[in-house]
Amino acid sequence: MGSVAGEGHCPVLDQTIAALIEEHRAVGTLREGPGPAAPQGDGVQGTLAFPGKLAADSATGRIAIADSGHHRVVLTDGDGVVQAVIGTGQPGSEDGSFAAATFRHPQGLAFGEGCLYVADTENHLIRRADLGASRVETVAGTGRQMHGPLRPDAGGPRATDLNSPWDLVVWQGRLCIAMAGCHQIWALDLKREALSRVCGTGREALVDGPCLDASMNQPSGLATDGTLLYVADSEASAIRTIDPRPGGWIRTLVGVGLFEFGDRDGSGDLVRLQHPLGIAAQTGRLYIADTYNHKLKTLFPTLGRVETLAGTGRPGVEDGERPQFFEPGGLAAAPGRLLVADTNNHRIRIVDLATQRVTTLPLRGL
Repeated sequence: MGSVAGEGHCPVLDQTIAALIEEHRAVGTLREGPGPAAPQGDGVQGTLAFPGKLAADSATGRIAIADSGHHRVVLTDGDGVVQAVIGTGQPGSEDGSFAAATFRHPQGLAFGEGCLYVADTENHLIRRADLGASRVETVAGTGRQMHGPLRPDAGGPRATDLNSPWDLVVWQGRLCIAMAGCHQIWALDLKREALSRVCGTGREALVDGPCLDASMNQPSGLATDGTLLYVADSEASAIRTIDPRPGGWIRTLVGVGLFEFGDRDGSGDLVRLQHPLGIAAQTGRLYIADTYNHKLKTLFPTLGRVETLAGTGRPGVEDGERPQFFEPGGLAAAPGRLLVADTNNHRIRIVDLATQRVTTLPLRGL
């Protein structure tokens, strides 16, 4: 019936939808009543709901899963045995014990110094779960959604509005934040408790250059090799690399422009992805959750080459040598394997990087 792009069109949409309702109600072509229920998978696992992101702790072997549809975070060992559940499962923003805390559609997770940091996306908060004390506290955000690019507040991180934080990674004492809602990367200095802007003006575009002058496109995935940051810049279907030190640059590895997408392996500007949400770095390679293509792909950064790792391009839930995924949204690298938050299949999948066989991680005790 028509379309608009971007944000800020609520009045136009309200008027158009209201007119359509009246038009179709009058001629009997409006379907009234409840709509169809959202799909919940085939019931094999049945314990997660739309898991968005995950993280792997190399020191302990633990896995953290953002059980986004259940408004909670699940901690397991490397075999899927549940060690803790963080959050009541009800939406909210309460701090407190693991059993009492609440979240609202959490996404990005990052382990660091005995804690797990959580991008509490729809609360517009950053939360810290103390794994020793089993308590959750808010470390950044007011709970209000910020409009416009970052404007640091003299009151500190707890006095600064955030805008849909979507992924996290700890890099050299800073918690880097993919602030998808304002097309920027921010950082929280964990010692000084100060927020800063790492990259992006707030304008939505694919523009390389000095980080503070460049533009991004709803960045939704972060990874690091210890030196550089890598970003899944989702709305440009791009993968970009950032030198996050002062004066650093952002450079596009894959992607050619906002809303330019497809499904094509290859090198350089020939490559096409479709709204990648997850990224992980390991042994000189980047692994990409090519979300809307229902695939996992490998990017060789020094060559600029992309190859399909797993997935047929059609949604499904098959394990084995010819696996299928359904909009995978998060990745985490562990020794010899890749962990996948297979979002619309409501499960965690494991890719054996030696054999490229895929299995489903059984969750025990959830």
